[in-house]
Amino acid sequence: MRPLNIPPNIYEISHSWLSHNERVALIKKNYARLRGQGMPEVTIVIPAFNEQENILATLQSLTANITQKKVQILVVNNNSTDKTEAIVKSTGVDCLPEIKQGITAARNAGLNAAEADYIMNADADAIYPMHWIDEMVDPLKGSMAVALTYGRFSFLPVGNTGRPTYFLYEYAADALRYINKYCREEAVNVYGFNSAFRRKDGLKVNGFNHPVGANEDGYLALKLRNNGFGRLHYVTSAKALVWTSDRRIQMEGGFAKGLFTRLKKYFYPGTFVQARTDL
Repeated sequence: MRPLNIPPNIYEISHSWLSHNERVALIKKNYARLRGQGMPEVTIVIPAFNEQENILATLQSLTANITQKKVQILVVNNNSTDKTEAIVKSTGVDCLPEIKQGITAARNAGLNAAEADYIMNADADAIYPMHWIDEMVDPLKGSMAVALTYGRFSFLPVGNTGRPTYFLYEYAADALRYINKYCREEAVNVYGFNSAFRRKDGLKVNGFNHPVGANEDGYLALKLRNNGFGRLHYVTSAKALVWTSDRRIQMEGGFAKGLFTRLKKYFYPGTFVQARTDL
């Protein structure tokens, strides 16, 4: 079941009553616990461009995760002109500069600099549930037949569109993902803010690099699967449900226009570029 309403713990983080300094102190404390001593097992890579308004909520949710794994969080500052970098550094979270603009360059920089064996992809405007790390990484640890895990998401409204509308939209989108998985191309279901893979495998397929017309996240999934690293694994547990801002839909002109754009891309996608198998 998908939630009709925003869960209390997610709402508390997205509408935090803590002051800026209190939030920074909480993240710093929780990250020290999460990071632990020695080499991390998991690196969470977060590309960020001018995310000073959102990054603390994301970091607060990630550092609140319950796991026995040692976790590195790596924010890739992609030429932000606001206070994103200073805010991240104040929390004790690793911050890596990347001067080549773009999501692909930022994700590749994070992949190359990561210290852990497992890479998790996150975004700087999403809120993560407290069991997200284990739910996404454990299938990879449990079977070498799994090359990449990807999960579900729900929308946190910032515009005039309410949760009931998105609730129905999300169920319809789930049906289209089911069609993609079994009848079309499953890799298009993979989103960069909710997926995980083995670092060594990602490096072997040239990271997130992709041809024109493809997206960096789905194309990486395609390369991993087509090059024999295993299948794609869809994590449907509510414990891994990520909450992401609907700001991109609002930037496209609101829900109606955004829906039309997405349906057009789905039914008229153009030529899907297949991944090479000789990388």
